[in-house]
This record gives sequence, C-alpha cells and structure tokens, in this order.
Amino acid sequence: MGVEIERKFLVLGDGWRASGEATLLRQGYLSSDPARVVRVRIEGERAFLTIKGKSQGATRGEWEYPIPLPEAAELLDGLCQQPLVEKYRRRIECGAHIWEVDEFLGSNAGLVVAEIELGSEDEAFDKPDWIGAEVTHDARYFNSNLIRHPYSSWKDSA
Repeated sequence: MGVEIERKFLVLGDGWRASGEATLLRQGYLSSDPARVVRVRIEGERAFLTIKGKSQGATRGEWEYPIPLPEAAELLDGLCQQPLVEKYRRRIECGAHIWEVDEFLGSNAGLVVAEIELGSEDEAFDKPDWIGAEVTHDARYFNSNLIRHPYSSWKDSA
C-alpha cells in the first residue's frame, strides 16, 4: 500500500513567489467521499489517476497511476464532479524537503496553501518565513471539499 504523510499550512505574504516555476494543475474528482477519494489530475503535459483512503491524522493510503493525457481530459470534462479545481503549483526546496505551494484559481482564488510530505508524522522540518497557520486537520482545505464549498463562499477565510 502507498502511504502519504502530508501537512498543510496557510501561506503568508509573497516571499514564496520568487522561488520555483509555476505549473498549472487541473483536477477533478470521480469520488470525493472522505473514505475513498478518486482524483484525476492534469499537471502540465502529464496526467494521473490518484486514489486516496481516509485520513488518520496526517496519514492516509495513496495510490497514483499515470494515464494518457487525452483520457484525463475526457474524464475531467465528462465524468468528474464540477467545478474542477484549478491552481498554480510551485515546488520550493527548503532544507531536506520540498514544499508544494498551491495558488488557487476561479472560485477558490485568494487561497494559497503549502504542503510538505514527510516520512513520519513527527518528522522535523524547516519552515520558511512565509509559512503560516497549520490547517492539516481542517477539512475545508481539502481539495476535494473545495468543489462543494469554494473558498470564495467562506464567511471566515481563517
């Protein structure tokens, strides 16, 4: 079984913009049930089908498979729940880790989060000065929830 251990944080300021090249991501969900999320993603010229299990802390099962780009586009436009999640992603090295900073578009515009994948939930890591509050356990920030409850509809953008 694949395992993902990921922590998620809000991003402060614009200091992160100077690092990393931005790549457009388009993603949709065939299932957004928290027990079994099934995602289709196009990232640049590559496409993936990803299956994620239920989160337990910052850990959950994850399986990811490359799929042909034309088929991913068909799934996104024809079968995935709408609207799609679109965002620009930058990968930024910091110490021994790579931060992925996502700047959301459309009805989620204004939301910027950073994720870091770890080898264990208690693994130490360096935090750049643009890292804000941790939102790992706040379900509002799950990409699969942003299709039903976009950031623009939140009363408090926490």
